[in-house]
Amino acid sequence: MRWSQMFVPTLRDDPAEADAPSHRLLLRAGYVRQLTAGHYSLLPLAVRVRAKVMGIIREEMDRIGAQEMLLPAMHPAEPWRRSGRWELMGQEMFRLRDRRGADLALGMTHEEIFATVARELGSYRRLPQQWYQFQTKFRDEPRPKGGLLRTREFTMKDAYSFDIDRPGLDTSFEGYHGAYTRIFERLGIPAYPVEASSGTMGGSDSTEFMCPAEVGEDLVVRCPACGYAANIERAASRLPEAGDGPGLPAPERFDTPGVRTIEDLLAYDAPADRQVKTLVYVLDGALTLVLLRGDHALNQGKLVSATGAVEPRPAQPEEIREALGALPGSLGAVGVTGLPVIADEALRGRRAMFTGANIDDVHLRGVDVDRDIPVGTWADLREVAAGEPCVRCGEPLVVERAIEVGHIFKLGDRYARALGAEILDPDGARVPIVMGSYGIGVERAMAVIVEVHHDDRGIVWPLAVAPFQVAVVIAQSDDADVAKAAEDVYAGLAAAGAEVVIDDRPERAGVKFRDVELTGIPFRVTVGRRGLAEGVAEVTARATGETVKVALDAVVPHVRALLGL
Repeated sequence: MRWSQMFVPTLRDDPAEADAPSHRLLLRAGYVRQLTAGHYSLLPLAVRVRAKVMGIIREEMDRIGAQEMLLPAMHPAEPWRRSGRWELMGQEMFRLRDRRGADLALGMTHEEIFATVARELGSYRRLPQQWYQFQTKFRDEPRPKGGLLRTREFTMKDAYSFDIDRPGLDTSFEGYHGAYTRIFERLGIPAYPVEASSGTMGGSDSTEFMCPAEVGEDLVVRCPACGYAANIERAASRLPEAGDGPGLPAPERFDTPGVRTIEDLLAYDAPADRQVKTLVYVLDGALTLVLLRGDHALNQGKLVSATGAVEPRPAQPEEIREALGALPGSLGAVGVTGLPVIADEALRGRRAMFTGANIDDVHLRGVDVDRDIPVGTWADLREVAAGEPCVRCGEPLVVERAIEVGHIFKLGDRYARALGAEILDPDGARVPIVMGSYGIGVERAMAVIVEVHHDDRGIVWPLAVAPFQVAVVIAQSDDADVAKAAEDVYAGLAAAGAEVVIDDRPERAGVKFRDVELTGIPFRVTVGRRGLAEGVAEVTARATGETVKVALDAVVPHVRALLGL
């Protein structure tokens, strides 16, 4: 390949709209261009990297016996309605109608469609099955950002396992867990598995693979001592036993003029860990009281998981006043009827607590949660904080930002039951197939590699995914002898099986060096007048910047050794 014939529109300056290192560098290095928010064109270099990423994923899928398919990207509404997710997916699903008025959707994911295909399996003798595809997905992200990190249109490798029972699913799940570990190692992504929430996918268990990054939108709680790790929406920590006294025979009112916050109430001998914080949420249209300890924060993801709400939002002050008779700052659940109440587990059994009286500037003391508050649902709602004791070993937890690069789910039989994917078991009975789902975003993986592998000069691609392994640079294109020597090196490397590009543009050597560094090609071979006079070329490693002089007739075997050819 000749650089003079390629379309690599590099930029000298950082684009103003770029908000992550990978976004900035993929734009500057001529890999992508934005069409509109959340939609990107992949240019020639990006297509080469994408093919490498997909090739590694495909090899590891094939290694565990998965079979590649390709299912439609546009779906009829019917299978989504049967699974209950037509409504559950909400506004993130792109919906449209055909000329006959039939409801359609652009696929966000393919559980329903693969389950539909699985109806033809028929017998337990054809299980287990592992199927996967690379397919375009569409999600109407409200805030696409970070370039390829969060888009509305992207390529997903989604795989699905089909087993006769839960032990079979466990075996399949472990197979994909191992495959994902190998995939990320080969891609150069330092990802680690964490416990995760299954969200709208449902199922009994799920694991995310997370890569630490400052631009990450997820928070991961982990224990350096024992290895415990969980998404903030799933994480737990160990709390000390509460030392409550006997409390009062009934809650007692007291005036609290001007008190609006947990901190304000401290002046009334009410420690934050003895306060019941009352939040009011509207969950799918239903006003709901959400209770936590005063010193704890709500994790909205946990609230959604506990309630199954599709559209959660904090209630507005006027809605709160109408329902409870007071404004935030004086709210409580004592004596409340007609509204659902969900409480965090940390409040279970607590006595001698403080909470609002649902009268402005009035609070209650001596509240016994079990006695005085009609809790309908108990759940883990609080957000774990750094420094809290690990739920497993008791050592301090850390919280770090990370990017989700893969997610694997134990779906169970939810989709099989909904879509009629049944088989005959050994006893001749019809039973639903037990499914798993396993996803990796291809373009996001590309961006994460750049987040991990870059410096102040540009991208530093790992050899396994680089668009080219080596670039031959003609330092003086107008010198026929230099050009001839460089062309000979280029031809020799190509014949040896190297993925090589020659920069034959009539540009200054510095411009060519800058572009090779910016685009992240792992090795550069420079042929120039001075080296030619000495009978050598310079071989430079992008990752280290180290340059060595190599005799011209030894360049090809030297580079072959570097490339492992």
